Amino acid sequence: MHDDRTLVEARLKRVLDERIRPAVYPESVPLEVAVWHAPGEPVPVAEGLAAETEPVEVGARWGAPWGTSWFRVTGTVPEAWAGRTVEAVLDLGFDENMPGFQCEGLVYRPDGTPVKGLNPRNQWVRIGAPVEGGEEVRLHIEAASNPVILDYRPFAPTRLGDKDTAGSAPQYTLARMDLAVLDETVWQLVIDLDVLGELMAELPGDSPRRWEILRAVDRALDAVDLQDVNGTARQARACLTEVLSAPAVPSAHRVSAVGHAHIDSAWLWPLRETVRKVARTAANMTALLDDEPEFVFAMSQAQQWAWVKEHRPEVWARVKKAVADGRFVPAGGMWVESDTNMPGSEAMARQFVHGKRFFLDEFGIENDEAWLPDTFGFAAGLPQIIRAAGAKYLLTQKISWSRTNSFPHHTFRWEGVDGTRIFTHFPPVDTYNCSMRGAEIAHAVRNFKDKGAARHSLAPTGWGDGGGGTTREMVARAARMRDLEGSATVTWKTPSAFFAKAEAEYPEPPVWVGELYLELHRATLTSQAGTKQGNRRSEHLLREAELWSATAAVRTGFPYPYEELDRIWKTVLLHQFHDILPGSSIAWVHREARATYARIAGELNGIIGSAQRALAGEGTVPLVFNAAPHSRSGVPAGGARPAASEGRTALGARPGGGHVLDNGLLRIEVDARGLVVSAHDIESDRETIAPGRAGNLLQLHQDLPNMWDAWDVDEFYRNTVTDLTDADEVAAGEDGASVRIVRSFGGSRVTQVLSLPPGERRLVVDTEVDWHETEKFLKLAFPLDLHAERYASETQFGHFFRPTHTNTSWEAAKFEACNHRFVHLQEPDWGVAVVNDSTYGHDVTRTVRGDRGTTTTVRVSLLRAPRFPDPETDQGPHRFRHALVPGASIGDAVREGWRINLPERRLTGAGEIAPLVTVDRDAVVVTAVKLADDGSGDVVVRFHEAHGARARATLTTGFAATGVEVTDLLERPLADEEPPALDGDRIAVRLRPFELMTLRLKRT
Repeated sequence: MHDDRTLVEARLKRVLDERIRPAVYPESVPLEVAVWHAPGEPVPVAEGLAAETEPVEVGARWGAPWGTSWFRVTGTVPEAWAGRTVEAVLDLGFDENMPGFQCEGLVYRPDGTPVKGLNPRNQWVRIGAPVEGGEEVRLHIEAASNPVILDYRPFAPTRLGDKDTAGSAPQYTLARMDLAVLDETVWQLVIDLDVLGELMAELPGDSPRRWEILRAVDRALDAVDLQDVNGTARQARACLTEVLSAPAVPSAHRVSAVGHAHIDSAWLWPLRETVRKVARTAANMTALLDDEPEFVFAMSQAQQWAWVKEHRPEVWARVKKAVADGRFVPAGGMWVESDTNMPGSEAMARQFVHGKRFFLDEFGIENDEAWLPDTFGFAAGLPQIIRAAGAKYLLTQKISWSRTNSFPHHTFRWEGVDGTRIFTHFPPVDTYNCSMRGAEIAHAVRNFKDKGAARHSLAPTGWGDGGGGTTREMVARAARMRDLEGSATVTWKTPSAFFAKAEAEYPEPPVWVGELYLELHRATLTSQAGTKQGNRRSEHLLREAELWSATAAVRTGFPYPYEELDRIWKTVLLHQFHDILPGSSIAWVHREARATYARIAGELNGIIGSAQRALAGEGTVPLVFNAAPHSRSGVPAGGARPAASEGRTALGARPGGGHVLDNGLLRIEVDARGLVVSAHDIESDRETIAPGRAGNLLQLHQDLPNMWDAWDVDEFYRNTVTDLTDADEVAAGEDGASVRIVRSFGGSRVTQVLSLPPGERRLVVDTEVDWHETEKFLKLAFPLDLHAERYASETQFGHFFRPTHTNTSWEAAKFEACNHRFVHLQEPDWGVAVVNDSTYGHDVTRTVRGDRGTTTTVRVSLLRAPRFPDPETDQGPHRFRHALVPGASIGDAVREGWRINLPERRLTGAGEIAPLVTVDRDAVVVTAVKLADDGSGDVVVRFHEAHGARARATLTTGFAATGVEVTDLLERPLADEEPPALDGDRIAVRLRPFELMTLRLKRT
């Protein structure tokens, strides 16, 4: 037989695109259209429906950036269409390649009932099936003219990312507003040919199945009369029946499809627009569930569910019904799909507390899985948190974006820092926006790395990022692939059903230990410094507010601010979403975030001040309140008393220029350039700074990644560096015990103050930068005279070790990494810590000198200046605090990290305030002291082993506790955990390395 394969395939493409698809709507009549453009922010539905409209024609321009236009469309179904299926086809000016990234709409009936959403891949509204003819049609469209930020020329700087700079030029052209007859037979023929054509393209060229499909398609095309597609579509479909009914082979891969619309809680749109995106998507999905009995849709992020409940009660009613039917499924059990690298220990725990509690309270549903398809890598402390929240699975996809190394598994157990293992799945379809195309399903089969041991994978199916969800076309394609020869089988399943089946099939998968590092998007650890500082400060203020409010409530009857803390926690958690905290959202998002953090700080400082005032009472005793988990200056952790004197720091002149700081523990030499050329640990007689090098060195790099500007820093940024050694001023500080340095470079200015607190072994570096650079990267370097093959970075409830060398491509790829409050490097008998109050990104490198000594350089990432999606990223003033801690053990690193983030507060009062809870081991770190969320008055204490070793400790209560329970993060007793005995006011506990424990202390 002659090989005519390419001829038939080309024929299929042209006939399908030019003849069959256009015949889906064979007849149409125009609708009358009128519009009202809301003058500012979105208005309530009732106001939009009642607004006075003006006529508008198809072809008219509409929609200022970020505006809202209310279209009213009216018409009459022709009598001649009686008995047929009729739809309104409403094209607001869509580009079909940009679902979720441009204009969208939500359709309402005149009474305000939502019908469904409109987006580039979902432009229809069903009028009747069949119609009687003569029906009056009246629909209202709340249309959002969201501008296109990520365009066909991606990453181009744009002012459209903030309504204050976006202008008012119309963004869209009204394209089609019609009533049309839907020929369902032709529509089904399109799906038949799509599925078979795509399957055929994925099969080997010598596969008999491919040729069977080719011949069937050829016969079907012969059966189509190009001048009467609608009259001949049925006989064309008949030609395909046999090849569509051939069953899959028994060994076929099993794809579990779950309807999905990954909606970024803010990204290239502001938070307020996400509220509407979620409503549009939820309206669409509940409508699709009504039409498709096998379809299942899952939505994560409790915050988004809460938005629907608050802002769109009519949509919420439909969602609640679909949840009760088991088909609209809460997923993930987190407040938002957060970043997991940067949130602190308690914040990461509270993501699950608030997310799971919302789904339990609203639906009585508890999630077994964490659902994080798009998060930019996963910290090694996360498995323990997932387990402590009562979950046992994790789904993500983003690791497939890694640029250097291909992750070796798709299904595996992930082991965290404490030994907890979580059953984890990466969908081999390599997208969380699967559209059920043949190429995607075939890729999942080929790509699945666990063949032979397992054969189930998940496919999150639907348009996402900007929302939209699953379409009827996707459902129709999945129906044809349910049991189709040559294809994986596709069935709709809930996430829990998939995980249960996958784990039962593969009970002993391979194990991956440590962080799941994404070899991409490393710059998200630094971009938008103001957002990151707001997050860090908010986390620690919340700790203080809970601690002092709980202490005051127990001691004085102070009214514990349950509602205020709940609301503020949810706001902070929302802003940890994986495009807000990482700094990859538009300018509008970060402008609002900075204002939100400032408001939160004011509220929390008010709560803290009121609680401390209640505790202090009246008096003149100078009290120091210590919210850190370790005592300092004689003040116990969680208590208040007068601070002990710590001695003094001497400031002298350095021979050859510069200054010397000496407090009897450290001797710091600052040269005439303002650089630290010596940091001498007096007790151990050990020099910290490598010979011939200088610390406190600011370094400036060119920084233009190949793509994803706010997200990425590419390794070649290191190829060029400017050391900022010229100083405008190096002088003694006004306090007589510090050194002040001023530098200018480019359009920017840096002011630093170096200080050596009395009685403390730490050099504090306060840095203020007035930043006006473009596409630059600013680092702060400390070259250390220290030989270490690995170093520790703090993560949630512990720390994680990374190598300092680059033996393998896996190690070399980690050229920028995350830490929380500290990094720590150590030789067996001596170490150094670098602690911070608000930065996350860093790098550690090592070189061997001519004397064969090793220089290990720690560089803290301070600021970047990408121009997309915010062209003014980080322009303006910033303040950072770091400390160099010579001679530090890992315990010192932990302690100093807390100290720099929780400064003392001073107040006069009646006398000493004892802590609610004390711990007799520094290695056991208390991360939260609070009252139980249920309002019972019980005290909840959460703590973990922080040094990486087994620990025995005694907790002593400063109040009359009547009982103790070990609980999960949601403060529920753990049936399989024997509670420690309460012996008077003492509780003895044993912890494995990095183990997290939550105790609920009963009160009468």
